[in-house]
Amino acid sequence: MRSVLLIRHGQASFRAADYDHLSEVGEEQSRRLGAWLASCGEVPDLVAIGPRQRHRRTAELCLAAAGIDRPLLQLDGLDEVDHQELLARLRPDLAEEGALYRALKQTPDPYRAFQEMFAAAIARWVEGEHDAQYTQTWSGFRAQVLQALEVLAGHPAKTIWAFTSGGPIAVLANRVLDAPIAQTFTLSWPLVNTSTTRLRLGRNGASLVTYNAWPHLQRSEDQSLVTLR
Repeated sequence: MRSVLLIRHGQASFRAADYDHLSEVGEEQSRRLGAWLASCGEVPDLVAIGPRQRHRRTAELCLAAAGIDRPLLQLDGLDEVDHQELLARLRPDLAEEGALYRALKQTPDPYRAFQEMFAAAIARWVEGEHDAQYTQTWSGFRAQVLQALEVLAGHPAKTIWAFTSGGPIAVLANRVLDAPIAQTFTLSWPLVNTSTTRLRLGRNGASLVTYNAWPHLQRSEDQSLVTLR
């Protein structure tokens, strides 16, 4: 069986000025994933990553913990949506650098406040009525993600690990399930950091084997390692 293991990056630095670095929790999540994959005996023939630092760092820590040395193939189609631009188009008052984080600090639950704003920003973007305002449209983003899957499917590797973000994972899961495109991001919200989603690559295209699995974190008594943001 040829397969692609889609791996969501470890927890990023949500409350920091530079979101794109793994938190200490994110680094530990990545190491635990690598150790668990090693215990399963799975070794990738190809490792792909998105262009963000959090993608690369998750891959590096995971592979090191698994005792695997592979070159990393970077694919733009594994990139995440630009949440800063999407939020700025929804809320122009948040466009200034640092404005979002200052606004979230004033809320009793920054994670919930961010999720509510981000969901609204995604909905505005996906509906397509404001495409001219965005650097990348929803349809363009989706096409780029699907193109990345074509690249991976066309590679001779039998076992592929792809380190990416929730957005691309949701797009691919939505596509193989043939679910309504407008509801794509409902598949993104429950994704746990360093969770794995496996696609089988067959003659008739890709199919979903597992979605949002995180047994490497379920073994831990420390529930703080199970994060969504």
